[in-house]
Amino acid sequence: MCLSGSTRNLWILKDEFFKELIFVPYRDLTDIGYNHVLDNEKISRNDKKRAHTINRLRRLRKTGQRIPPPYPNGWYGVLESEALAVGQAKSVDCLGQNFVVFRGETGEVNVLDAYCPHLGANLGVGGVVRGDCIECPFHHWSFSGRDGQCTNIPYMKSGSIPKMAKLKKWKSLEANGFIFVWHHVDESVEPWEMKIVPEVEDGQWVYYGRNEFLVNAHIQDIPENGADVAHLSAVHGPNCMSGSDLRYARPAWAEFGMHAWNASWFAPEESDPPHIARMDLKHSFKFFKKFEFCTVDVKAYQIGPGYVQLMMQTGLGPMVALQTVTPVEPLVQKVIHRFYAPRNLGNAFFQKFAIWAESVMFERDMMIWNHKQFIDSPLLIKEDRLIKSYRKWYSQFYSENSTSYTLAKENLDW
Repeated sequence: MCLSGSTRNLWILKDEFFKELIFVPYRDLTDIGYNHVLDNEKISRNDKKRAHTINRLRRLRKTGQRIPPPYPNGWYGVLESEALAVGQAKSVDCLGQNFVVFRGETGEVNVLDAYCPHLGANLGVGGVVRGDCIECPFHHWSFSGRDGQCTNIPYMKSGSIPKMAKLKKWKSLEANGFIFVWHHVDESVEPWEMKIVPEVEDGQWVYYGRNEFLVNAHIQDIPENGADVAHLSAVHGPNCMSGSDLRYARPAWAEFGMHAWNASWFAPEESDPPHIARMDLKHSFKFFKKFEFCTVDVKAYQIGPGYVQLMMQTGLGPMVALQTVTPVEPLVQKVIHRFYAPRNLGNAFFQKFAIWAESVMFERDMMIWNHKQFIDSPLLIKEDRLIKSYRKWYSQFYSENSTSYTLAKENLDW
């Protein structure tokens, strides 16, 4: 049977839709936003030239001037709770740091500097959890998860363990399915209390899935989309069935339905915690610009520089998407979304669709982020006033001693 071009495209779209609906979406730096070059040069997904070509594009991009510090102060998700079993240790590199994250035999999570002060081995690579301590793989020195102090040197026959034999202990907590680390250049500043989602913490709601992305942008750019309400109709108006590639987001066959958005962003009031901003969003899908379907009301709480709770009311009831944004390089962010909702038959199907649709919309943003330049003093009009308010609010997460973008980048160049 011979298929026309448009019919063939629909079959390809169908296959991609069901593949992503069933499997966990994951996107790395080579997946989103570079097809305009890869297609022209006829480079396939498995072509060895793919990574080289994309790295060349990243080097050629003019990233902008007066880029803010890449590691703002706040809580950051460094691992998902389910990724760390009792007695397990992992190496985590982010925020310009190298951590060893381990779960002791009591179940408590500890985060220490990764490198042993003895001869520099990385405790996250081959280190063994002993009780609530981590044992170095090189010479079996052990360090307490409580304070980072060395507790045992197995071959030391006399004397006491040097007090300098100690690793930095990082403040951490576990909440809402994530392990968070407190990062602040002024170590005397106490962390703010984490906002808990009770239905997630006590298990009332079911975990339905996740997605994960690596984004080539400054961390401030990602939550700024919440205040940039004008981009919603431009980027997220076209039918999600048309996919994430903005070059093809408005095919004629998809014009039967469009996404409609009504949004606003709010800085905290004087009586509110200063580190929490809010976005109110209403979504509906309009058939032939008349009939509304799939109405969703969202209250999104931006908690510090890199954590968002999106509380949603849908036709099937409530749900929440929890987003962490964590810098793994000065201009590379790991973004994870986890989705929870009450257990029922409708959600068993709807949540898979919701994860797929959210992934498509996020990938459209990625196509912009992966190529955009950071503009310190953007040309804003009156209707962009929320962006100005957002930037003023977000600036509180930078300190005088925050690591500059230039210095952070130099530390990675070798």
